[in-house]
Amino acid sequence: MAVRPRRQAVVAEVGGVKMGGNHPIVVQSMTNTDTADVASTVNQAMALARAGSELVRVTVNTEQAAAAVPKIVDTLDKFGVRVPIIGDFHYNGHILLKKYPECARALAKYRINPGNVNIGRKTDDNFRTMIEVAIENNKPVRIGVNWGSLDQALLTRMMDENSRRKDPKDAREVTLDAIVASGIESAKAAESYGMAREKIILSAKVSGVQDLIDVYRALAAVCDYPLHLGLTEAGLGSKGIVATTAALAPLLLEGIGDTIRTSLTPAPNGDRTEEVTVSQQILQSLGIRSFTPQVTACPGCGRTTSTFFQEMADEIQTYLRNQMPLWKAAHPGVEGMKVAVMGCVVNGPGESKHSNIGISLPGTFEEPKAPVYVDGRLLVTLKGNHIVSEFIHILNDYVGSHYGAPAALSTPGEVSEPAAR
Repeated sequence: MAVRPRRQAVVAEVGGVKMGGNHPIVVQSMTNTDTADVASTVNQAMALARAGSELVRVTVNTEQAAAAVPKIVDTLDKFGVRVPIIGDFHYNGHILLKKYPECARALAKYRINPGNVNIGRKTDDNFRTMIEVAIENNKPVRIGVNWGSLDQALLTRMMDENSRRKDPKDAREVTLDAIVASGIESAKAAESYGMAREKIILSAKVSGVQDLIDVYRALAAVCDYPLHLGLTEAGLGSKGIVATTAALAPLLLEGIGDTIRTSLTPAPNGDRTEEVTVSQQILQSLGIRSFTPQVTACPGCGRTTSTFFQEMADEIQTYLRNQMPLWKAAHPGVEGMKVAVMGCVVNGPGESKHSNIGISLPGTFEEPKAPVYVDGRLLVTLKGNHIVSEFIHILNDYVGSHYGAPAALSTPGEVSEPAAR
């Protein structure tokens, strides 16, 4: 399925990362550490960046957190991790940015929630102060509306106006209209204070899948600011992953969205980087960006009562992801490679032929051999107890010969010594 052309948004830049126009859709994430704890925040930001997050957001809610931000950015830089750090502000951002100018300078972008500042009221000094600090430091802002903290004065006004209509909308429609209006009015206010148009990114976060699709379609129809997509409070585990994918996929295929985040609730002591992996997989599954070689693996059935092929598929996928930091620099293009690990003769050989490199493992009661296909042709048939290591060795040979500096590829009928596992 062809991806539709991107919506033409104004190009914004955050710490050297460009978004909007025809630039790649940017993956971002957020830490859940206490920002005042420099070591913990640095470690998690490093993990997120190494997993592929191109922007990392941190909470800046206290004076201690604001004072820690320059130390966090400096420490990351000393470790060679130059991921842009974004400050997430609510309620007191105007105070913290003015009182801690080093924090304001160190951050690559400020996230402002118009529902949690006094935008739209008789005086909007708090919002204006944050915009003026951003202008002074040449920083972009994300004006992030969230229906959990929507400007109640604006919503009440729009509800009152709607009630006087001859054909009033339902409450859901008015709420979505208010979300869009909050974002647009706030952006216009920022511009009126001198903020350059290309320094503004908008988001409109809701927690319902259809609500998210509808609100972003409406927002994209009335502005050309870059849009940050994300289903807020997506939830735990498979629910959060499925809901986020269901919400983002239609919009991305329509060309809406310039940066994304998967807002998963992690399990206790869970891996925060999962949200990065899910965002990458959404983009890669839609054919929008490639991040790591993909493994096609069958689900298993009565023909594959052994778990051998499942374990092999998992081992190969993990190996590929672990190799990517090394391969990315030495073997450009390898992220687009397709690998098949199949469990029986029904679809195994055919699916392997459709991949760059594939292996068809023996199903239950099948002859104990595993044909390996490279670019649609049979390369070798593996047997014995070292199929996994031998296949990984062939995989390494393929990467070396097809992406970057060439290396010898095993010829049909010959398998080199297995690589260390």
